Amino acid sequence: MRLAEGMQRRLDAGWSLLPAAAAAFEAPGSLPELGWFGLPTLTTVARWVQLAGWPLAQSAPGGDADALDWWYRLRFDHADAPRADALLGFDGLATLAQVWLNGELLLSSDSMFTAHRCAVGDRLRAEANDLVICFRSLSAALSKRRPRPAWRVPMLEQQQLRWFRTTLLGRTPGWTPPAPPIGPWRNIWLAAGAGRSIENVAWRVRVEAGAGMAELSCRIPGPPPARATLVLQRGEQRVEADLSAAADGCWRGSAVVPGAVLWWPHTHGEPARYLAHIELHDAVVSRHELGGIGFRTIEADTGDGGFRLRVNGEAIFCRGACWMPPDPIGWRPAAGDVRRTVERARDAGMNMLRVSGTMVYESDEFFEACDALGVLVWQDLMFANMDYPAADPAFIEGVRSEVTAQVRRWQGRPSLAVVCGNSEVAQQAAMWGAPREAWSPPLFHETLPTLVREFLPDTPYWPSSAAGGAFPHQPDHGTSSYYGVGAYLRPLSDARRSQVRFATESLAFANVPDAQAIARMPGGAALRVTHAAWKARAPRDLTAGWDFEDVRDHYMAELFGVDPMRLRYEDHERYLALARATTGEVMTAAFSEWRRAGSVCGGALIWFLRDLWAGAGWGVLDDAGEPKACFHALRRVLQSRAVVLTDEGNNGLVAHLVNERSEPLAAQLSVEAWRGETRVYQGQARFDLMPRAVQAVPLIDLLGHFADLNHAYRFGPLVHDVVVASLIDGDGTRIAQAHHFPGGMALPRQHDLGIEATSCSREDGQIELTLRARCFALGVHFEAPGYRADDEFFHLVPGQPHRVLFRPDAPARAWWGRVLALNASSATAIRHTP
Repeated sequence: MRLAEGMQRRLDAGWSLLPAAAAAFEAPGSLPELGWFGLPTLTTVARWVQLAGWPLAQSAPGGDADALDWWYRLRFDHADAPRADALLGFDGLATLAQVWLNGELLLSSDSMFTAHRCAVGDRLRAEANDLVICFRSLSAALSKRRPRPAWRVPMLEQQQLRWFRTTLLGRTPGWTPPAPPIGPWRNIWLAAGAGRSIENVAWRVRVEAGAGMAELSCRIPGPPPARATLVLQRGEQRVEADLSAAADGCWRGSAVVPGAVLWWPHTHGEPARYLAHIELHDAVVSRHELGGIGFRTIEADTGDGGFRLRVNGEAIFCRGACWMPPDPIGWRPAAGDVRRTVERARDAGMNMLRVSGTMVYESDEFFEACDALGVLVWQDLMFANMDYPAADPAFIEGVRSEVTAQVRRWQGRPSLAVVCGNSEVAQQAAMWGAPREAWSPPLFHETLPTLVREFLPDTPYWPSSAAGGAFPHQPDHGTSSYYGVGAYLRPLSDARRSQVRFATESLAFANVPDAQAIARMPGGAALRVTHAAWKARAPRDLTAGWDFEDVRDHYMAELFGVDPMRLRYEDHERYLALARATTGEVMTAAFSEWRRAGSVCGGALIWFLRDLWAGAGWGVLDDAGEPKACFHALRRVLQSRAVVLTDEGNNGLVAHLVNERSEPLAAQLSVEAWRGETRVYQGQARFDLMPRAVQAVPLIDLLGHFADLNHAYRFGPLVHDVVVASLIDGDGTRIAQAHHFPGGMALPRQHDLGIEATSCSREDGQIELTLRARCFALGVHFEAPGYRADDEFFHLVPGQPHRVLFRPDAPARAWWGRVLALNASSATAIRHTP
């Protein structure tokens, strides 16, 4: 439900916290008066540990936080509002919780994914209410004997987590901070029933024959209004529909919007929404907001063993990343942080985010941002990798309640593209050697799809993030976790050879952040990659003898012809620069294959969008939500109008012109081949790109003669270092650019590339930099303390101006900067004009 329960009063302040041995106290009456810690605000145990100054890796002052019971207490007054219909709300309690109000047991909860509302009108006092919550030791609960699972999960130390409805975040050593969520991870509130409210809102939103159909069901507590009206508005258009009371106490009605403007992912159109509200006609008319809904059709095309989403009948190439909670320690992100992170994804050309089954169900704020910004959501249910005890009646009853609450909450959300049963359960069973029948548990193939389709009949259901084919993780069937290019060290050509149909996660590397993020790591700005504090945050699988820095270094050696191990201790700064460039180049190569004409790939999502803590994590954004070098590379290759290059062997180099928008595009494609400052080849031609199409253009067509652009024939020495394809619109604006290095990226370093860098101050406080170079500059990046560039690690073509904006981290920072390039042995100072 998206509405507040009456007038909510957040119970954030005045809490105390008491750590205790497991089962040391049974109820509040036996608690000591001493030993309590005051909390500055309601938060999780891990955030309290962090604020208290203990190392996060310690988890608690005594060691393992899961080994203790954690008691929270709040004493509060409630003399200023009616009490008869008061509610206490608990939006998330992690994980085994008991709640007492004024000495009486109010509720017991065994799932962090379940929200609770408790009627407390007869229990509240005007003064000195005593609210106590005990979060029981999960380690103690895990120690009880239970049947063993049919397979093991290597990323987990404790296999019996399968019995408990809690996130794996914080309990997967090797890739999450050691901070399991314990405590109130979402809001606790008191509602005193001031005025009317709308409850149990349920939507069925669909498109029929071009009309938008919005069916609403809700409850209106209190005396029935004289009239209740559903109103949908978009701009000047207003549609009304009367609601009628049914025998079951629900109010229902249907609004029909003729010629409804459809909702699209932002890459393909406008994410159009209609704002909804209910008007209750009593002595006065009251208005109750319901938020926005969107009209769209969505279906999963699984023909020919593939997987591709169609929105409003159009095939969509889905690209994006797996969503990570912005605050995985305290679970209360800063105001606006969720939307800013979704905006980052949108600006990079991403049109899908996946909420993985290893995470948590995301907030309404997240879905609101995705709805408004046109970003599709692949939503896993919170099951991952494990052999869940689906034969246990109590477990299944809890799962049904959990999933029902979530799917009801997602109704009417146009961004919701797929509900997926789990993350990699089938894959883990198959890889561990479980029999084939264990790969398709009835929980995910019968129980949950039936439940999901009851509430979300127009949203595709898919059983697992890796499903289809002779084995669940087969890339050329259904969906898969694709790490051929990546952890399995396959050549870049494997992105095509594996015929990836849809990668629900892929391209995981230890992506090196910028200097500001490194300064937030243990050891600060002076930290070196060989230090234990650095390696402690390098993502790894528990049972593997390698980590994802080794994966990155493998591709660094392939691309740049260096020995990464030697470079680490000979030239640390150059090692960092090449490491930052490497993962962006690998991601660009993979997405170029997946976006080309004739590709069978329906989508690919990167594993992760954002780091969980400062370090060289899987995120393309750092822990503060700021872009890494690979993020900038993705932004160049993922836009809705783009050009990508593929090497087709003796068929030459081919440009693929992408136009996903609904309007045609008249553009010029130009090709240039450069060696240093010399342009070896040049050609151009005009093209009319059809809407929602990809057009393949052999670059040799743009030249008046034969040229071995990709050095496939090798009749003589290579005469050029790089081939540049540029897509230019009718106004002369460069829309997109792609590069191919026929001899590899190990270009010789030069002392002087002829880079000219001039900057000026803007009224908005940003710095605008204009760059030009005499010679081709590889991987241009910057040293500008206190400022962040909006583009980095790009390639600069001779004579072509390039503008970059720098945003200060803090107001009134002094501006100073230098320009660096991977093929330059010296930096260029920036000349500034105030």
